[in-house]
Amino acid sequence: MSEPVTAGPAGWINLPDVAEKLGLSISKVHQMIREGALLAVRRDGVRLVPAELVANATVLKHLPGVLNLLHDAGYNDEEALRWLYEPDEALGGNAATGLGGPQAREVKRRAQALGF
Repeated sequence: MSEPVTAGPAGWINLPDVAEKLGLSISKVHQMIREGALLAVRRDGVRLVPAELVANATVLKHLPGVLNLLHDAGYNDEEALRWLYEPDEALGGNAATGLGGPQAREVKRRAQALGF
């Protein structure tokens, strides 16, 4: 049995563009990543952030809490990315999509359950 195909982010934003979009310095964006308030992964040697995680001029409200729960459950950034983008129609497509809407509490509940 093969692994299910995981859909990824619709788009990526590099860190300088994230800083500009959020109105922050690049060092503050790096700090947010270190502290688990924002998710960035390397693609072709460049750190990128999934575009859906930076809504308007802010990071999705519940993202830092969910990332904290995933890291506490032993997930690294790549595994957290995979979990966020695993297809799940009950969450509006996937957990990342659910975080931006009325399914945010369910996403947080599911992430919390991973620790048990």
